[in-house]
Amino acid sequence: MEHTLEHPFVVDFPLRGDGWMAVTTPAHRVPSHGTDLLGQRYAYDLLRVDRRRGVHFHPASTLRGELFGGRTRESYAWGAAIHAPFDAEVVRAVDGMSERQWIHPARELWHQLRNAATFSPEKLPSILGNHVILRHADVAGVFAALVHLAPGTVAVAEGQRVRVGDVLGRVGHTGNSTSPHLHFQLMDSLDAMTARGIPCAFRAYEVERDGAWVPVANGIPGRRERIRSVQ
Repeated sequence: MEHTLEHPFVVDFPLRGDGWMAVTTPAHRVPSHGTDLLGQRYAYDLLRVDRRRGVHFHPASTLRGELFGGRTRESYAWGAAIHAPFDAEVVRAVDGMSERQWIHPARELWHQLRNAATFSPEKLPSILGNHVILRHADVAGVFAALVHLAPGTVAVAEGQRVRVGDVLGRVGHTGNSTSPHLHFQLMDSLDAMTARGIPCAFRAYEVERDGAWVPVANGIPGRRERIRSVQ
């Protein structure tokens, strides 16, 4: 079966707790990241935010954040556990890449633009940072990439079998990241250079609407919707 946005492949939400927001999602546009490269046509960027209006991923005020930035480890998403979205085999587990300890918006944007302008296959590790790639245990041709993990937190090894919900690592700020967040995508190959993205929905979560939490089944989070897991 070919998966489309109308009939996406359904997986468990890979994060726990509340305060999550999909700042990049195929519900907003496709390709979600503006490119089909690296299998990220339907990829998500998942941030953790506070209750202030807008997208505040760090306790700093808007002015202070724009002018001076803030400490990476003070970001709300940093260190959050990342869970396996389905039963799988770990086919890639990369750790050891250092993390920028201070986030400054202008510098992070420049870092991202420079990587995009000078990209080559040799630079792929510096794009992904620490990451885990899973191969679905029961469905051929389905791989999940979980990217930008914090150094020293990857909790699995290549060849290991994992069950849905197992901890894979923790959210960080490595690779081509503008702040601590989880980049999550499904793709049809381990080789990111040739992989095609697979549309993905999450089996169960809740979205905040008019001050109430509303259950969603097999949904694709909208851009900047506030969501929480139900696990």
